[in-house]
Amino acid sequence: MPYAEVGPGVRLFYTDDGQADDDQPPLLLVHGWGADSHQWSWHIDALAARHRVIAVDLRGHGYSSVPDTGNTPRMMAADLDVLLDRLGVPRVIAVGHSMGGQVVSILAVEHPERVRALVTLDPGYGMSASLARGFPQMIASLRGEDPHAAAERIDEWCTNAGTPDVIRRWHKRRLYGMAPHVLAEAFEAMFTGPGAIGVRPASDEYLARRRCPVLSIWADQGRAGWEAALIDNSGSVVVCWEGASHRLHEERPRDFVQTLEGWVRKL
Repeated sequence: MPYAEVGPGVRLFYTDDGQADDDQPPLLLVHGWGADSHQWSWHIDALAARHRVIAVDLRGHGYSSVPDTGNTPRMMAADLDVLLDRLGVPRVIAVGHSMGGQVVSILAVEHPERVRALVTLDPGYGMSASLARGFPQMIASLRGEDPHAAAERIDEWCTNAGTPDVIRRWHKRRLYGMAPHVLAEAFEAMFTGPGAIGVRPASDEYLARRRCPVLSIWADQGRAGWEAALIDNSGSVVVCWEGASHRLHEERPRDFVQTLEGWVRKL
């Protein structure tokens, strides 16, 4: 069965496709807040043609266990470290979207031997203080009378006029299937909780500890420029896809696969 026990009461669902490549470690695909590994359905077949591809449901999400507490990026990263042990995988190229971008960055900082390289897609870090002023109210709404409606309102920020309806619908359905306490706990841990790294300057200080090459793809030019100035690894690349939304890799799956493949070949 595609499940792995990673801690007391915590079992992760994952899929493992493709073939091992002697020249590159496997790709580890990590979804965002309120989603699950089905988010990579647009990409797995193309990536698995050249790589071993491991796609996981984070704790609290998808088919994985839903703990009462501990649904935070740091615990999710710790889970991934154990999962890779269970699979006998010493190193990966870790790919994360949104909250997953935080999770894989934490994995790279706290377990640097695990991560050969990072790919972050419109990651959930680098938020400005002005934007962050709205987060406490969002968190309160996620703990309020209608948390799924609150999550849907937050998710509206993740799309634009060019986002296909099928992507909007998939994410809405997934959000309404989430445990409300996970939505609130994970969002708070990303941005306002103790040790959160989603808001500057905490983002700057923590992400500067990443030592591996990073490919970061943004939908926002300002945040792309911020991360480009932060990274000093010569193998790192930061790009911005103008006109894309937060769901950029789902909207442009072929571009994402080509960009990732081209960068990985140069590592």
